[in-house]
Amino acid sequence: MATKKERQRQLAREAYQRRLTRQVRRARRTRQWWISSVSVLLVVGVAVGAAFLAGAFTPAKPTAAAAVTKTCVYTPSGTAARKVSVPSRTPDTKATYTAKITTNRGTIDIRLLNSAAPCTVNSFVSLADQGFYNKTPCPRLVTTGFYVLQCGDPTGTGSGGPGYEFASENLKGATYPADTVAMANGGPGTNGSQFFLVYKNTPPGALAASYTPFGTITSGLRVLQEIAAKGDNNNNPDGGGNPNESVQIESVKITKT
Repeated sequence: MATKKERQRQLAREAYQRRLTRQVRRARRTRQWWISSVSVLLVVGVAVGAAFLAGAFTPAKPTAAAAVTKTCVYTPSGTAARKVSVPSRTPDTKATYTAKITTNRGTIDIRLLNSAAPCTVNSFVSLADQGFYNKTPCPRLVTTGFYVLQCGDPTGTGSGGPGYEFASENLKGATYPADTVAMANGGPGTNGSQFFLVYKNTPPGALAASYTPFGTITSGLRVLQEIAAKGDNNNNPDGGGNPNESVQIESVKITKT
């Protein structure tokens, strides 16, 4: 029979053995947890890397709302044919505009190309809203080589403008088919208020890509063709002349949506 001391030593050894067993089990569980965690991280890492290579995490392109707002520059030039305020330097690039030109020969509806020529449209809308074009003649008709009716000068001389000028836009690959509305100018950077309406397709090479297309005629092309059918007096050294059937813009009304 074991003595009291021997029994105590036996109990101590058993207690130590139990603690050691528990430590081993805890160490085993901890090691298994780390192995599982690392495996999961490796799988996730591989998946993320594959997705990155596939382009899933390609930085998003800036949205239209985040795009830099275009700033227009309108430079003072000459004396205004009619006193008007200079347009805002910041056009509303999100807007959609249409114009209704009422003439003594009929009505012409135009869809303005705001996204392609925002500074040009901004100027045209500003002048129309201020009544600049009301009661003004269209003094030039061209019926040979290219086919346009030119308007936008209150003086009717072909030299009048709004008292400012601005740069051209939308010229890359510009052509001038029937239905085109484009700016008239005297050279680079001299756009003002004058514009022309194309009533028949322009032959290749007849007009250089120097005139900002800023609108498309949606109705009223026949009105222009009937004016052209009456001919011109051929008194303009640059081609054409005054329409034989006088044309006057009564009003230009802008609709914004």
